Amino acid sequence: MRAMKTHSLFGQLLRATPVALVGLLASTANAATPGLDGTTTPSFALTATDAHISQPDGASIYAWGYGCTSATGQTFLPSAIGGAACSTMQLPAPTLIVRQGATVSVTLTNKLPVAAGNTSILFPGFNVTAAAATTQPTTCTAATPAQVGTLTIEAAHGCAVTYTFTATTEGTHSYYSGTQGDLQVEMGLYGAIVVLPLPAAAPAACTAVGTVPAHFVAQGNTAEADFRLASSAYSHSATCYDREYLFQFSEMDQRIHTQAEAQVLADNNSCAKSAGCLAVSTEPYHPTYFMINGRSMPDDMDPNYAAQYPHQPYNGNPHMHPGELTLLRIVGQGRWQHPFHEHGNHVRILARDGNLITAPNRIGAESEYRLAGPLLFTTTTTPGQAMDGIFQWSGKGLNWDVYAHGEAGDSSSCSPDSNGFHKVVRDPNYYEWCADHAKPLERNPFGAVGGGGPMTLPDPTILRNGPWYSGTAYLGPDASLRAVGPNPIPPSGTIANPGTEAGFAYMWHSHNEREITTDNVFPGGMLMMMLVDPRAYQIDESL
Repeated sequence: MRAMKTHSLFGQLLRATPVALVGLLASTANAATPGLDGTTTPSFALTATDAHISQPDGASIYAWGYGCTSATGQTFLPSAIGGAACSTMQLPAPTLIVRQGATVSVTLTNKLPVAAGNTSILFPGFNVTAAAATTQPTTCTAATPAQVGTLTIEAAHGCAVTYTFTATTEGTHSYYSGTQGDLQVEMGLYGAIVVLPLPAAAPAACTAVGTVPAHFVAQGNTAEADFRLASSAYSHSATCYDREYLFQFSEMDQRIHTQAEAQVLADNNSCAKSAGCLAVSTEPYHPTYFMINGRSMPDDMDPNYAAQYPHQPYNGNPHMHPGELTLLRIVGQGRWQHPFHEHGNHVRILARDGNLITAPNRIGAESEYRLAGPLLFTTTTTPGQAMDGIFQWSGKGLNWDVYAHGEAGDSSSCSPDSNGFHKVVRDPNYYEWCADHAKPLERNPFGAVGGGGPMTLPDPTILRNGPWYSGTAYLGPDASLRAVGPNPIPPSGTIANPGTEAGFAYMWHSHNEREITTDNVFPGGMLMMMLVDPRAYQIDESL
């Protein structure tokens, strides 16, 4: 992986938080890839209906979405995440998690307002058959419950259609409405499918799910749970990973949603047309809300399945240890491309729409192909397209010791592996870049932790300590415990986990500046924080 980038003020926050963000990181929750468990029984019953979603500016936006037909009988992954639920309407739709080769069935019931007309689901990349559901709900009064649409079989109002396909392709995929896409996708009818490799196809080099890999733990961290859905993204040894996150990027034009709501109310269930009776203008298109997994910043940093977002259950908040291979499942939803930038390093793309990017392998033993995906500065999403990539933060290339080694009395050492990283897996500083071991941040003695540095506390009218501000540019417990001076850094009581929580925070955000606003107010929109924490700190993704 290439060296870390710190090309803007927000590239490396070092837990120093702008006044507008103070306190937000104090209750930081983590993300994982939560969804409906179809690994044993790949059969799903979804409903398309309407509801209101919330935005950080207090707006309540009328929207449509897919949800679970029944609130009972669902099982969820990862199983370690508590409080999982599936309402009748979600934005984005429930993430469907299945295994490669499974015969997947999705029964969709159309409970959208009568004025919306028919609706449907497309599953790009899969060979889908569709027909009227065997059992129709009592709300179905149409003579033809399943009607032929432009792109697929559609469910008439109150009726149900069953889509069936074989999950032939591993990886991350999208699904969305195939009916009046300019309106129905905009209103929120979209979601993601994750196809996991079969357990028998898992590469031997990958550590099985359910065990705690050696690289997960260090002294002081012996109980960190495993929240992965699989040991590898694909049945290829170069796709092993340590933790994973799903990000669906989308936008909304509030004018369209307001028009749709007004016309639905005016129709009062009198529409008798299969195409619906809405005359909503979807052009010109001027989105004002930009979302990650259906939420805008700072809401996307609240927990998964948080009660305050009954129709927006998924968050977006990556959290990792140095050196971990973090799988990013990225889906472009909506109508616009979104140039999303992951500060801290580039993202190595593994596949697009489940298709591994490979080249002939003339050297190794990995069958006949090796991975050959690009290293991206921004993961620019095309609407409807999904990609899988690996992100890794190591501190390599900073040219200073991020762990604050090298002071008087420090007997620590760095034992490089063949790639130059510290190889003692039980050490708190596992995966340190050994070439920078014991290098001070500054040549000036004030740069050493024992000398009272290297951080100067900022002007409180511009920047003040938040609960996650460590007061030091160093990563790990040593830096916090050894901060000295008449005014200890960090000040007493200002960090959540003294002695362990001294990490780095990076802003992950759209590179379209308007997209990091909420209705043109910064900060907001398509923005979140990536947190790098020492291995002694336990990351709990059940939050």
